[in-house]
Amino acid sequence: MDQVFINDLIARGIIGINDWEREKPQDILINITLYVDLRPAGQSDNLDDCIDYRTIARRAQNRAETAQFFTVEALAADLASICLEEARVNKVRVRVEKPGAVRFTRSVGVEIERSRDNPA
Repeated sequence: MDQVFINDLIARGIIGINDWEREKPQDILINITLYVDLRPAGQSDNLDDCIDYRTIARRAQNRAETAQFFTVEALAADLASICLEEARVNKVRVRVEKPGAVRFTRSVGVEIERSRDNPA
């Protein structure tokens, strides 16, 4: 399966369970891999056959900045659902990280995969 990727998308939002995490937005790092058949786009060279990754990135960033989830797991699942709304996406991998959330680490986070066959 072909892949379209969105790497290192930065959002600033409220996420976490601690009071200090809910006071002001913090950096959230998002990576998305969309699994899709790119043959039609490769053969036609037509934008109508391509995945609009700019719109998906914008929607993901907006959701991360406005949703105010308590867990990165919930945010990742929500972002995966957004990606699967695009009819051509068969499967998605979403990685959500909180840089600096744990002392002595660059980041902590989760990575999930969801597919049209198993969206939940």
